Amino acid sequence: MSRSVEGTLEQPLELPPRTENKDLLGLYKDWQRRKKMVRKNRAWILGIIFLAVVWSWYATEFTLLYLISGAGNIAAFIATDLFPPDLSSIPMFIGPALETLYMSYAGMVISVAISLILAFLIARNMKFHPIISFICRSIVTFLRAVPALVWGIILVSAIGLGPFAGMVAVALSGVGILGKAFSDIVEEIDMDQVGAVKATGANWFQVVGQSVWPQFKSGFVGWSLYKLDLNIREAAVLGMVGAGGIGIVLERSISLFQYQEAAMGILMIFALILLVEFTTAKIRERIL
Repeated sequence: MSRSVEGTLEQPLELPPRTENKDLLGLYKDWQRRKKMVRKNRAWILGIIFLAVVWSWYATEFTLLYLISGAGNIAAFIATDLFPPDLSSIPMFIGPALETLYMSYAGMVISVAISLILAFLIARNMKFHPIISFICRSIVTFLRAVPALVWGIILVSAIGLGPFAGMVAVALSGVGILGKAFSDIVEEIDMDQVGAVKATGANWFQVVGQSVWPQFKSGFVGWSLYKLDLNIREAAVLGMVGAGGIGIVLERSISLFQYQEAAMGILMIFALILLVEFTTAKIRERIL
């Protein structure tokens, strides 16, 4: 018995091979490889951006010296022709300014209602029929690709002059922007919450109301109010093509070289935008 024990003790113990250093070395090499890849991709991106800037610089014939030399003429035009604004023309701009506000608000409501439906049909995590999702996504992409000014020109030719054409143009442009924004917000929600509500046996509307809407509400309100702010700018420009609003009066003043009246119109647009921004900020604070 003792001999067997002694023989056992005399035998060398077999230790497991040390793999910690090899694992660490492999991780370090993988980290170095990834770091080189990131640097290489970053260099490519910066190079492409630099080439795009140089190409745009030469394609537009941009000259910094010419811009500096023209600054004096711009300042002289503003000081002598544009200012002071013609305060007597304020009553002439009040009605068109309110018309611009009506167009912007009505266009925002229509675009929000349509975009809200399209967003759930487009969002990949909502898992609607792929053909329906593809068609809706194509519609939103097409509406986003066409500027509001182009919609205004088309609708003025089809419908006629007036604020209705401008309102429809703003609404179509809004569907293109809000449809994409809303669908991105829906795709970024936490699906674990959705799965938890589904596990309780809730139907589709209950799932949307209890798990999707609480996560979606903040982005929905923010983008909707932001689009109202954008609509004011778009509606002001649409008036210049006959689609109603303050742009019609502004374009007429510029065409008749009444630049002081035009300055008053620009200040009215600025005041309108400030009013809308202040109002939307208060609404956002109340809702959220």
